[in-house]
Amino acid sequence: MSELILVPTPIQEDLPLESVALSRLMEDCLKPNVIIMVEEHKIGRQRWLKWGLPREAIEKFILFNEHTQEKIQSEIIKELSNGKRIYLLSDCGLPAFCDPGQRLVDACHKKRIKVTATPYPNSISLAVALSGFSHASFVFCGFIPVKEPERGEWIKKELKRPETLIWMDTPYRLKKLLADLVKVNTDRDIFLGCDLGSKEEFLIRGSATSVLKAIGDQEKREFVMLIGPRN
Repeated sequence: MSELILVPTPIQEDLPLESVALSRLMEDCLKPNVIIMVEEHKIGRQRWLKWGLPREAIEKFILFNEHTQEKIQSEIIKELSNGKRIYLLSDCGLPAFCDPGQRLVDACHKKRIKVTATPYPNSISLAVALSGFSHASFVFCGFIPVKEPERGEWIKKELKRPETLIWMDTPYRLKKLLADLVKVNTDRDIFLGCDLGSKEEFLIRGSATSVLKAIGDQEKREFVMLIGPRN
């Protein structure tokens, strides 16, 4: 199954790789349909061996950083479209969050290619990375007011901001929030990340109408919502 998998790595180089990420890489890294992308070969190699991952996989490493991404992105999208599974690791931290990868994630969403990540402890930054939206500037708007008319006024006011917006609401108001966005007729793309990092994870990006339709009967889910920057 084709998918781009972001693999967060420890900021401190002496720390171990998160267990789910380690297990997935151990199982997949030598498979012929799997590609491993690292930010720098030397650092990637050192950490890879420190984590006890197979030395043979190092030969498959592809460099993906600020110098190479423009040259290889179209080829990476082609590989994904042909069914490859690609793991993206940065030198440290979360790939595609203030790090090379944002435009690749964006391109994957536009091609309807699945993007996911191994576990990461912060849902806000993880949702930003998984959205593919530009986050050179973004605003965490927090939780939305519950009662009208404050709720509707808040939504309209926040949508005037040009940056990527991060919104939260209680799980049982997920469908109401999407319905509110449909009602105000915003033309900005929405990214919805539900139950991030779990087996029930559900990620989707598109118009408010298409996202509302896609969630169907899912009435209650933990979620983070991003509103894409104004074009």
